[in-house]
Amino acid sequence: MPFDRRGFLGRLFASATAPAVAAPPSAVPVPVQTPDLPKLPHKLVDGVKEFTLIAEVIRTSICPGRILDGWGFNGSIPGPLIEANEGDRLRIIVENQLPEMTGIHWHGLEIPMEVDGSVGLGMDPIPPGGRHVYEFTARQNGTFFYHSHFPMQEMMGLIGMFVLHPAQAHTPRVDRDFGFVLQEWDLKPNNPVPNSLAMEFNWLTLNGKAGPDTTPMIVRQGERIRIRIVNMGMDHHPIHLHGNQFFMTGTEAGRRPEATWYAENTIIVGVAQARDIEFDAKHLGDWMLHCHLPHHMMNQMVPMVGPAMHHPVHSKVPGYPQDMWMPDDEIYNDKPENFGLRKGWSGAMMGMMTMVRVVTPQRYDQIEALRKNPPKVTLPKGEAHQHQHGEGK
Repeated sequence: MPFDRRGFLGRLFASATAPAVAAPPSAVPVPVQTPDLPKLPHKLVDGVKEFTLIAEVIRTSICPGRILDGWGFNGSIPGPLIEANEGDRLRIIVENQLPEMTGIHWHGLEIPMEVDGSVGLGMDPIPPGGRHVYEFTARQNGTFFYHSHFPMQEMMGLIGMFVLHPAQAHTPRVDRDFGFVLQEWDLKPNNPVPNSLAMEFNWLTLNGKAGPDTTPMIVRQGERIRIRIVNMGMDHHPIHLHGNQFFMTGTEAGRRPEATWYAENTIIVGVAQARDIEFDAKHLGDWMLHCHLPHHMMNQMVPMVGPAMHHPVHSKVPGYPQDMWMPDDEIYNDKPENFGLRKGWSGAMMGMMTMVRVVTPQRYDQIEALRKNPPKVTLPKGEAHQHQHGEGK
């Protein structure tokens, strides 16, 4: 059959000028879930995604009975997740309701110096009561973060996660995508204001909560999972996942080539770093995800003074500190994500700890039903008083 040059060119021209076909649902990245943290909403203004970020003084609870008076964004410590797509034009309006000047840096983003947030180099500080508009085009994808470019303010809580999705999902595509911000606090007795000069810490949080008050990740057996972790504290954190091997697939510089992946189950998330890990949730179970520094695996850990310790431990061996075992399931069992956990589970969860719960489809459906209609739990009078007034045990 002779070659139909005219027909071939016609088909080629038609394909080149045809409207773009939307990517199939399987190619679209899944939204990021940040347990215990909100997502910052945006509005579309003349094709620009516009966010309003408010820096302010915030009172929050990092666990029942422990109040924190810190600095955060939009009522949250750490700040809410900012989520957008590579190629988006973004406008972020920062309002400063703090008692002092501030300025926000977009950590890891390649943007013009004038909007980088380096106070003194590209911009003046935002005064109390002032506002500043940052506008730029997102030309990367990956896990980034935003934070005050004043170090003491970082230690007061001014940090948040910033995720930029690619146009099409990376392969292998994940079924669920989670994000966590690691923070450290030095809270003295009867003082809810963190000591921002501290070099060691007695409260460690993921997304503003300390175990067992952290909300577990719930996934179906067989799903592929991504967990994004951001650290902007003073300490590096070796993050360990029980019962599963994972691959480190990205950093604050973006996606890593697959040829560089290798299996591991503990990864150091250093100061000012982001790490993306991915794994297949093959094994049923309630698997801990936590920092493996021993002092970070407990709450209210402070230095010893002689044989005495500054946290409520009843030593069985005089002169020696003792590990704590304090199950208190009833305080936390009203959370739908904790449904079905073994009795005494809360005794194992302290400090910088959370869980990946790999469950059957049936259990997943039960938890989802509870999420839609959470149980109403009335605390005993004494516990209610502690929760309301921030009085610890």
